[in-house]
Amino acid sequence: MTDDALDPLIHVPTRLKIVATLAALRDGDTLSFTRLQDTIGLTPGNLIIHLRKLEEADYISSTKTSNGTVSITTVALTGHGRKALGAYTQALRDLLGGL
Repeated sequence: MTDDALDPLIHVPTRLKIVATLAALRDGDTLSFTRLQDTIGLTPGNLIIHLRKLEEADYISSTKTSNGTVSITTVALTGHGRKALGAYTQALRDLLGGL
């Protein structure tokens, strides 16, 4: 196994938490930004930075809706993100299986 088998985008602990949390949802389900923030325990600014990186890689999608004066952002793992997490976890299994 090579070092690049572990996806560096997912390997960052905070992003791994985000992706794993979203992977626990059923396909098509979303999580609100604030719920994700509370679950992971990040500041809004820190979470936004990590979500942007994951969205740029098409690992997650986000949708912002407005309900009058309240705007709600929801986040979901994309199919590409699920595949990337699957490959990442397999790479970890392969790495740890060699111990």
